[in-house]
Amino acid sequence: MTTLATSPPTQVRRSTVRTVARWMISFVGFPLGGLAAWLLTGPVDSPLSAIAGGLVTGSVLGTVQGWAMRADRRLFAAWVIATAVGLSAGLVGGASLVGFSTDLRDLVVQGAVSGLAVGLAQAITLLPRTGLVAAIWPVYLAGAWAVGWAISTAIGIQVGEQWTVFGAAGAITVTLLTAVLPVLLNNRRISTRKVPS
Repeated sequence: MTTLATSPPTQVRRSTVRTVARWMISFVGFPLGGLAAWLLTGPVDSPLSAIAGGLVTGSVLGTVQGWAMRADRRLFAAWVIATAVGLSAGLVGGASLVGFSTDLRDLVVQGAVSGLAVGLAQAITLLPRTGLVAAIWPVYLAGAWAVGWAISTAIGIQVGEQWTVFGAAGAITVTLLTAVLPVLLNNRRISTRKVPS
């Protein structure tokens, strides 16, 4: 009986599909984190509520994303902390910058500032694993989060309730846009694995 071996490119493709599928599940971290923050800290209508809401939402989102990217213990803890601190700083900065307003333009600005701050904090954890690619992450995430708010606002989500993050449609979009990260990390893991001789 002959067993056909799977070629390395096929293995990489299968691994990539699994990685993206797992990452896509992590979109739930946005609405879950936003709901938890809204219940615990209320609407984002003051610097204090932005700081607290950002910490709650970032902790939930970071936890779900850490699971989705199959982070080891050290990366997992660093990712959760970075996401929570980054979103807290970004949300208070972005919401304050636009006077806690919730029109489309203001939420896009708030999203860009929040995404930039989260990206900067996460880049610190990524630098040892991705090298200079980490330098691109804050700008990329700023753009992705701005798009997330634009989509959620455009489809009629009740943004006037001053959520910490965008709704599910924005979350799915941002998760899809950011799937490049777990794929990159997974491919680096595969390439550094020792091949048995």
